[in-house]
Amino acid sequence: MIDLTLNNGVTLPALGLGVFQSSPDETAAAVETALQVGYRHIDTAAAYGNERQVGDGIRRSDVDRDDVFIETKVWVTDYGYDKTLHAFEKSTRKLGIDTLDLLILHQPVPTRFDTTIAAYKALETLLADGKVRAIGVSNFMPHHLDRLLQETDIVPAVNQIELHPYFAQPEVQEANAAHGILTQAWSPIGGITFYPGWGDQRRSVMDDATIAEIAARHRKSPAQVMLRWGLQHGRSVIPKSINPTRIAENCDVFDFDLSSGEVARIDGLDTGVRSGPDPDKPREELFAREIPEA
Repeated sequence: MIDLTLNNGVTLPALGLGVFQSSPDETAAAVETALQVGYRHIDTAAAYGNERQVGDGIRRSDVDRDDVFIETKVWVTDYGYDKTLHAFEKSTRKLGIDTLDLLILHQPVPTRFDTTIAAYKALETLLADGKVRAIGVSNFMPHHLDRLLQETDIVPAVNQIELHPYFAQPEVQEANAAHGILTQAWSPIGGITFYPGWGDQRRSVMDDATIAEIAARHRKSPAQVMLRWGLQHGRSVIPKSINPTRIAENCDVFDFDLSSGEVARIDGLDTGVRSGPDPDKPREELFAREIPEA
Protein backbone atom coordinates (compact mmCIF):
# COMPACT_ATOMS: atom_id res chain seq x y z
CA MET A 1 0.00 0.00 0.00
CA ILE A 2 1.23 3.51 -0.83
CA ASP A 3 0.75 6.39 1.61
CA LEU A 4 0.52 10.02 0.52
CA THR A 5 1.44 12.93 2.79
CA LEU A 6 -1.08 15.76 2.96
CA ASN A 7 -0.11 19.42 3.27
CA ASN A 8 -0.50 19.30 7.05
CA GLY A 9 1.72 16.24 7.47
CA VAL A 10 -1.09 13.69 7.88
CA THR A 11 -0.64 10.53 5.81
CA LEU A 12 -3.43 9.06 3.73
CA PRO A 13 -3.48 5.60 2.09
CA ALA A 14 -3.50 6.36 -1.64
CA LEU A 15 -6.00 3.60 -2.42
CA GLY A 16 -9.38 3.68 -0.71
CA LEU A 17 -12.78 2.06 -1.03
CA GLY A 18 -15.61 4.31 -2.19
CA VAL A 19 -19.19 3.53 -1.20
CA PHE A 20 -21.16 5.91 -3.44
CA GLN A 21 -24.37 4.17 -4.59
CA SER A 22 -23.68 1.23 -2.27
CA SER A 23 -26.97 0.44 -0.58
CA PRO A 24 -26.97 0.30 3.22
CA ASP A 25 -27.55 -3.46 3.07
CA GLU A 26 -24.43 -3.96 0.93
CA THR A 27 -22.10 -1.40 2.46
CA ALA A 28 -21.08 -3.11 5.70
CA ALA A 29 -20.07 -6.31 3.88
CA ALA A 30 -18.11 -4.35 1.25
CA VAL A 31 -16.21 -2.39 3.91
CA GLU A 32 -15.51 -5.54 5.93
CA THR A 33 -14.19 -7.32 2.83
CA ALA A 34 -12.07 -4.35 1.79
CA LEU A 35 -10.36 -4.07 5.15
CA GLN A 36 -9.76 -7.81 5.29
CA VAL A 37 -7.97 -7.80 1.90
CA GLY A 38 -5.78 -4.83 2.74
CA TYR A 39 -7.57 -1.52 2.25
CA ARG A 40 -7.00 1.00 5.03
CA HIS A 41 -8.97 3.96 3.67
CA ILE A 42 -12.77 4.23 3.40
CA ASP A 43 -14.54 7.15 1.72
CA THR A 44 -18.21 7.85 2.42
CA ALA A 45 -20.51 10.88 2.68
CA ALA A 46 -23.51 12.01 4.67
CA ALA A 47 -25.52 12.15 1.44
CA TYR A 48 -24.77 8.50 0.62
CA GLY A 49 -26.98 7.37 3.50
CA ASN A 50 -24.58 4.60 4.53
CA GLU A 51 -22.24 6.10 7.16
CA ARG A 52 -23.75 3.86 9.86
CA GLN A 53 -23.04 0.77 7.77
CA VAL A 54 -19.48 1.92 7.08
CA GLY A 55 -18.95 1.99 10.84
CA ASP A 56 -20.52 -1.45 11.15
CA GLY A 57 -18.19 -2.83 8.48
CA ILE A 58 -15.10 -1.39 10.16
CA ARG A 59 -16.06 -2.99 13.48
CA ARG A 60 -16.89 -6.33 11.83
CA SER A 61 -13.48 -6.41 10.15
CA ASP A 62 -11.61 -6.50 13.47
CA VAL A 63 -9.10 -4.00 12.03
CA ASP A 64 -8.19 -1.47 14.71
CA ARG A 65 -9.90 1.91 14.25
CA ASP A 66 -6.54 3.69 14.45
CA ASP A 67 -5.40 1.75 11.39
CA VAL A 68 -8.31 2.88 9.20
CA PHE A 69 -8.39 6.29 7.50
CA ILE A 70 -12.05 7.38 7.53
CA GLU A 71 -13.22 10.14 5.20
CA THR A 72 -16.70 11.61 4.89
CA LYS A 73 -18.41 14.67 3.43
CA VAL A 74 -20.76 17.39 4.64
CA TRP A 75 -23.88 17.77 2.49
CA VAL A 76 -25.17 21.12 1.22
CA THR A 77 -28.18 21.36 3.56
CA ASP A 78 -25.75 21.24 6.49
CA TYR A 79 -23.64 24.17 5.22
CA GLY A 80 -23.29 27.13 7.58
CA TYR A 81 -21.02 27.44 10.58
CA ASP A 82 -23.22 25.97 13.33
CA LYS A 83 -24.97 23.52 11.02
CA THR A 84 -21.64 22.15 9.80
CA LEU A 85 -20.39 21.68 13.37
CA HIS A 86 -23.56 19.67 13.96
CA ALA A 87 -23.02 17.75 10.70
CA PHE A 88 -19.75 16.50 12.17
CA GLU A 89 -21.65 15.22 15.21
CA LYS A 90 -24.23 13.48 13.02
CA SER A 91 -21.58 11.76 10.93
CA THR A 92 -19.39 10.62 13.81
CA ARG A 93 -22.39 9.26 15.72
CA LYS A 94 -23.50 7.26 12.69
CA LEU A 95 -19.97 6.00 12.11
CA GLY A 96 -19.57 5.20 15.81
CA ILE A 97 -16.30 7.10 16.18
CA ASP A 98 -15.07 10.22 17.99
CA THR A 99 -12.77 11.76 15.40
CA LEU A 100 -12.54 11.83 11.62
CA ASP A 101 -9.38 11.51 9.57
CA LEU A 102 -10.69 13.71 6.75
CA LEU A 103 -13.85 15.82 6.52
CA ILE A 104 -14.63 17.59 3.26
CA LEU A 105 -17.37 19.75 1.75
CA HIS A 106 -19.30 17.76 -0.85
CA GLN A 107 -20.06 20.57 -3.35
CA PRO A 108 -18.99 24.19 -3.88
CA VAL A 109 -22.59 25.46 -4.36
CA PRO A 110 -21.66 28.72 -6.12
CA THR A 111 -25.25 30.05 -5.91
CA ARG A 112 -24.85 30.29 -2.13
CA PHE A 113 -21.13 30.37 -1.67
CA ASP A 114 -21.44 32.39 1.55
CA THR A 115 -22.79 29.28 3.25
CA THR A 116 -19.96 27.26 1.70
CA ILE A 117 -17.44 29.65 3.24
CA ALA A 118 -19.19 29.42 6.62
CA ALA A 119 -19.15 25.63 6.39
CA TYR A 120 -15.44 25.59 5.63
CA LYS A 121 -14.75 27.88 8.59
CA ALA A 122 -16.50 25.29 10.75
CA LEU A 123 -14.14 22.66 9.33
CA GLU A 124 -11.23 24.90 10.35
CA THR A 125 -12.61 24.99 13.90
CA LEU A 126 -13.00 21.21 13.98
CA LEU A 127 -9.40 20.87 12.82
CA ALA A 128 -8.13 23.30 15.47
CA ASP A 129 -10.08 21.42 18.14
CA GLY A 130 -8.53 18.08 17.11
CA LYS A 131 -11.85 16.57 16.08
CA VAL A 132 -10.66 16.03 12.50
CA ARG A 133 -7.11 15.37 11.32
CA ALA A 134 -7.48 17.03 7.91
CA ILE A 135 -10.07 19.04 5.99
CA GLY A 136 -10.82 19.50 2.32
CA VAL A 137 -13.31 19.97 -0.47
CA SER A 138 -14.90 18.05 -3.30
CA ASN A 139 -15.81 19.07 -6.86
CA PHE A 140 -14.17 22.49 -6.48
CA MET A 141 -13.01 24.08 -9.73
CA PRO A 142 -10.05 26.54 -9.74
CA HIS A 143 -12.31 29.59 -9.42
CA HIS A 144 -14.06 28.02 -6.43
CA LEU A 145 -10.69 27.35 -4.82
CA ASP A 146 -9.54 30.92 -5.46
CA ARG A 147 -12.53 32.40 -3.68
CA LEU A 148 -12.33 29.91 -0.81
CA LEU A 149 -8.65 30.70 -0.23
CA GLN A 150 -9.38 34.44 -0.22
CA GLU A 151 -11.92 34.10 2.59
CA THR A 152 -10.49 31.33 4.79
CA ASP A 153 -7.22 30.58 6.55
CA ILE A 154 -6.37 26.91 5.96
CA VAL A 155 -5.60 25.49 2.52
CA PRO A 156 -7.66 22.34 1.89
CA ALA A 157 -5.65 19.14 2.18
CA VAL A 158 -7.69 17.35 -0.53
CA ASN A 159 -9.91 18.19 -3.49
CA GLN A 160 -11.93 15.16 -4.60
CA ILE A 161 -13.01 15.45 -8.24
CA GLU A 162 -14.30 13.34 -11.13
CA LEU A 163 -11.12 11.96 -12.67
CA HIS A 164 -10.64 9.00 -15.00
CA PRO A 165 -8.91 8.50 -18.37
CA TYR A 166 -11.81 10.06 -20.31
CA PHE A 167 -11.98 13.15 -18.06
CA ALA A 168 -8.72 14.06 -16.35
CA GLN A 169 -9.36 17.75 -15.55
CA PRO A 170 -5.72 18.86 -15.95
CA GLU A 171 -6.52 22.48 -15.13
CA VAL A 172 -8.03 21.45 -11.78
CA GLN A 173 -5.09 19.17 -11.05
CA GLU A 174 -2.71 22.04 -11.81
CA ALA A 175 -4.60 24.41 -9.52
CA ASN A 176 -4.60 21.81 -6.75
CA ALA A 177 -0.86 21.25 -7.12
CA ALA A 178 -0.15 24.99 -7.13
CA HIS A 179 -1.81 25.26 -3.72
CA GLY A 180 -0.35 22.04 -2.30
CA ILE A 181 -3.75 20.30 -2.41
CA LEU A 182 -3.86 16.55 -3.06
CA THR A 183 -6.04 15.55 -6.01
CA GLN A 184 -8.33 12.67 -5.09
CA ALA A 185 -10.15 10.88 -7.90
CA TRP A 186 -13.75 9.83 -7.59
CA SER A 187 -14.80 7.42 -10.31
CA PRO A 188 -11.11 6.57 -11.00
CA ILE A 189 -12.07 3.54 -13.11
CA GLY A 190 -14.71 5.50 -15.02
CA GLY A 191 -17.75 4.11 -13.24
CA ILE A 192 -19.57 7.36 -13.94
CA THR A 193 -19.30 6.50 -17.65
CA PHE A 194 -21.36 3.35 -17.21
CA TYR A 195 -23.47 3.77 -14.04
CA PRO A 196 -27.13 3.07 -14.87
CA GLY A 197 -29.31 6.13 -15.07
CA TRP A 198 -26.56 8.51 -16.19
CA GLY A 199 -27.48 8.51 -19.88
CA ASP A 200 -27.11 6.21 -22.87
CA GLN A 201 -24.80 8.23 -25.12
CA ARG A 202 -21.57 7.59 -23.22
CA ARG A 203 -18.58 5.43 -23.99
CA SER A 204 -17.51 3.22 -21.09
CA VAL A 205 -13.86 3.78 -20.30
CA MET A 206 -13.77 0.18 -19.08
CA ASP A 207 -14.18 -0.93 -22.71
CA ASP A 208 -11.47 1.32 -24.14
CA ALA A 209 -9.21 -0.54 -26.60
CA THR A 210 -6.00 1.21 -25.51
CA ILE A 211 -6.57 0.32 -21.87
CA ALA A 212 -7.49 -3.25 -22.85
CA GLU A 213 -4.23 -3.60 -24.78
CA ILE A 214 -2.14 -2.31 -21.88
CA ALA A 215 -4.05 -4.52 -19.44
CA ALA A 216 -3.41 -7.62 -21.55
CA ARG A 217 0.31 -6.82 -21.70
CA HIS A 218 0.50 -6.72 -17.90
CA ARG A 219 -2.01 -9.54 -17.35
CA LYS A 220 -4.14 -7.17 -15.36
CA SER A 221 -7.72 -5.93 -15.70
CA PRO A 222 -8.65 -2.56 -17.22
CA ALA A 223 -9.68 -1.38 -13.75
CA GLN A 224 -6.28 -2.31 -12.32
CA VAL A 225 -4.52 -0.44 -15.12
CA MET A 226 -6.59 2.70 -14.51
CA LEU A 227 -5.93 2.58 -10.79
CA ARG A 228 -2.21 2.10 -11.39
CA TRP A 229 -2.29 5.07 -13.78
CA GLY A 230 -3.79 7.25 -11.08
CA LEU A 231 -1.35 6.05 -8.43
CA GLN A 232 1.67 6.66 -10.66
CA HIS A 233 0.46 10.22 -11.13
CA GLY A 234 0.57 10.63 -7.34
CA ARG A 235 -3.20 10.81 -6.87
CA SER A 236 -5.49 9.31 -4.28
CA VAL A 237 -7.94 6.89 -5.92
CA ILE A 238 -11.15 5.57 -4.37
CA PRO A 239 -12.79 2.92 -6.57
CA LYS A 240 -16.26 1.75 -5.60
CA SER A 241 -17.35 -1.87 -5.60
CA ILE A 242 -19.57 -4.20 -3.57
CA ASN A 243 -18.29 -7.33 -5.36
CA PRO A 244 -15.74 -9.17 -3.15
CA THR A 245 -13.72 -10.37 -6.15
CA ARG A 246 -13.50 -6.88 -7.64
CA ILE A 247 -12.74 -5.32 -4.27
CA ALA A 248 -9.75 -7.65 -3.94
CA GLU A 249 -8.73 -7.13 -7.57
CA ASN A 250 -8.76 -3.34 -7.16
CA CYS A 251 -6.39 -3.67 -4.22
CA ASP A 252 -3.94 -5.79 -6.23
CA VAL A 253 -2.26 -2.92 -8.05
CA PHE A 254 1.10 -2.65 -6.31
CA ASP A 255 3.02 -5.42 -8.09
CA PHE A 256 3.44 -3.81 -11.52
CA ASP A 257 4.36 -0.50 -13.11
CA LEU A 258 3.15 1.19 -16.26
CA SER A 259 5.89 2.48 -18.54
CA SER A 260 6.12 6.19 -19.22
CA GLY A 261 4.83 5.49 -22.72
CA GLU A 262 1.82 3.61 -21.38
CA VAL A 263 1.04 6.41 -18.95
CA ALA A 264 1.26 8.91 -21.82
CA ARG A 265 -1.09 6.82 -23.97
CA ILE A 266 -3.68 6.75 -21.20
CA ASP A 267 -3.18 10.48 -20.64
CA GLY A 268 -4.02 10.94 -24.31
CA LEU A 269 -7.49 9.40 -23.89
CA ASP A 270 -8.84 12.50 -22.14
CA THR A 271 -11.91 13.78 -24.02
CA GLY A 272 -12.42 16.87 -21.86
CA VAL A 273 -16.08 15.83 -21.53
CA ARG A 274 -17.54 15.57 -18.05
CA SER A 275 -19.70 12.53 -17.29
CA GLY A 276 -20.85 13.54 -13.82
CA PRO A 277 -22.69 16.71 -12.77
CA ASP A 278 -21.20 20.13 -13.45
CA PRO A 279 -20.27 21.79 -10.12
CA ASP A 280 -21.25 25.21 -11.50
CA LYS A 281 -24.81 24.21 -12.37
CA PRO A 282 -27.39 24.54 -9.57
CA ARG A 283 -29.29 21.40 -8.62
CA GLU A 284 -31.65 22.89 -6.09
CA GLU A 285 -33.89 19.84 -5.71
CA LEU A 286 -30.91 17.64 -4.89
CA PHE A 287 -29.27 20.32 -2.75
CA ALA A 288 -32.45 20.50 -0.64
CA ARG A 289 -32.03 16.92 0.55
CA GLU A 290 -32.02 16.82 4.34
CA ILE A 291 -29.54 14.63 6.20
CA PRO A 292 -31.26 12.78 9.06
CA GLU A 293 -30.04 12.86 12.62
CA ALA A 294 -28.01 9.98 13.96
